[in-house]
Amino acid sequence: MTVLDSLIAELKGVCAGLPDRRKGPRRDGEYTMADIGLSAFAVFFMGSPSFLGHQRALAEGHGRSNCQTLFGMTAIPTDAYIRQMLDGAPPGAFDPLFFQAAGTDGVLAPFQRLNGRVLIALDGTECFCSRKIHCPRCSTRKRSDGGTEYFHSFLGASIVAPGHRQVLPLPAEFIAPQDGAEKQDCERNAAKRWLARHGPAVHQLRPVFLGDDLFACQPIAAAVQQQGGNFIFTCKPASHQTITEYLTGADWRNIANPPSHAASAPQRSTDGSPGCRCAPPTTR
Repeated sequence: MTVLDSLIAELKGVCAGLPDRRKGPRRDGEYTMADIGLSAFAVFFMGSPSFLGHQRALAEGHGRSNCQTLFGMTAIPTDAYIRQMLDGAPPGAFDPLFFQAAGTDGVLAPFQRLNGRVLIALDGTECFCSRKIHCPRCSTRKRSDGGTEYFHSFLGASIVAPGHRQVLPLPAEFIAPQDGAEKQDCERNAAKRWLARHGPAVHQLRPVFLGDDLFACQPIAAAVQQQGGNFIFTCKPASHQTITEYLTGADWRNIANPPSHAASAPQRSTDGSPGCRCAPPTTR
């Protein structure tokens, strides 16, 4: 059995265990949950939004379709039936498959950097937006014309490496209304949940988390360190003035009322830069 066959077999097992909302005993020829789940996966695996219709055409002309030969499916349900059966299925059921794929022998070696560490990029993205269609798990935002947009988004996590064209996706954390929360969910909260949920699984990889300016804050940094990881976050000067002043040196001459401790505040300046010209820090 090849590595791909083994991973597909694991996926088939997870799909077979998804909740089946149909009532009563199963009838002969009825779609199995494994067939339904694999049919949905096949659309993304083959990179074609019309994959199922295309596969039926191939099956009619050439016997067995790729769905049957590659994924071992016994029948191919319709797109509408797939959505009907999989809506509401717990996405967390698939989380272990991501780590199994990443843990395959030889997969992680090309991604290791910084003395054997692994870089994990965190970033949020939207996957749905509408002004008419919405559900209880939608986030909302007001537009300038007074209208309301409903959207779905999630925090993505991927193992990346400089000079490597491929990435290894890890489980996503969906940004959605949380029970008992007064404020709308956000990327930062999703990042903290992701770290709490999956931090132990990636701890042995010695992860270095990468993120944009949004993640460069004390709560996220503390959450990363609590899981034994390190981080490289973007810090824009406009939103991180204290760090910028520490790195470039604060120029107290531009401050109308400098603090009384200015003469002893440790500052770092670079030759030729308009850095701090205060007296060197004193030792007490």
